Amino acid sequence: MSLKNNISALWNQQTSGEISSENCTEEHIAILDEFLDSLESGSTKAAEKKSEEWEVNHWVKRGILLNFSLRKKNPIVYGDVVYNDILPLADTSTFSQRGTRNTPSATVIRRGAHIGSNAILMSPCFVNIGASIGDGTLVDSNDVVGSCAQVGANVKLGANAVVGGVLEPIESAPVIIEDDVSLGSGCRVTSGFVIGEGSIVAENTLLTPRIPVYDLVSEEIIYGHLPPNRRAFTRFVHSDVGNHPLFKGGVALKPAVVALDIEDSTRIAAEKEDRLRK
Repeated sequence: MSLKNNISALWNQQTSGEISSENCTEEHIAILDEFLDSLESGSTKAAEKKSEEWEVNHWVKRGILLNFSLRKKNPIVYGDVVYNDILPLADTSTFSQRGTRNTPSATVIRRGAHIGSNAILMSPCFVNIGASIGDGTLVDSNDVVGSCAQVGANVKLGANAVVGGVLEPIESAPVIIEDDVSLGSGCRVTSGFVIGEGSIVAENTLLTPRIPVYDLVSEEIIYGHLPPNRRAFTRFVHSDVGNHPLFKGGVALKPAVVALDIEDSTRIAAEKEDRLRK
């Protein structure tokens, strides 16, 4: 059977109570190991773009959850600290062979995360299981890339950025950051938000489906995604709660995102330095 069919069969067996961490066999664990290897190689992904739309691979999220429900917790030693977890960290010994750097001493990459070629991961940062980091992408200091998040090629994640993860519910879409995006320091991207290719997001911008994007290019208000090749930043707009008696003068503001065309000066300021990626 294919890996997808094997994972689906394990999911049904675990859901029915036929197998658990107490009676899971070496054969079952071998399937889970193969699944994690496929995530790390990039041949399996939590979401894929098909016909210009992103689709969630629900079976992949099931495979990740099975790794937690069918394996037993074990002590794992790193340095002088004993950790207790289900999975070890990823093996990074082959990174140099494909030009990828993970700087000491706190670039934490969990087993089952994909890291592309010529990528840079600055300490400290954390990349969770199921996440994918594309070729040539920079993950800066204090960044968090959550479970199943899909970060494209030649992306720059500014320092202190948080890319949200999602494992439950199964149907929920992960955060998507397409190729050639520049995400400013302190940004937060959550709840399945999609940032279109080539966009530049100003520092400390919050992108979530609950916050409207005022796209002044298409002259519409959109939710859940930022179109390609936009310059985005936070502004505040009037909120209906201003009608409440507690708001004297009837003024209340809520956050929004404004999206514009990218000016040449902005594009130049956001250019990536090739010398860092040699």
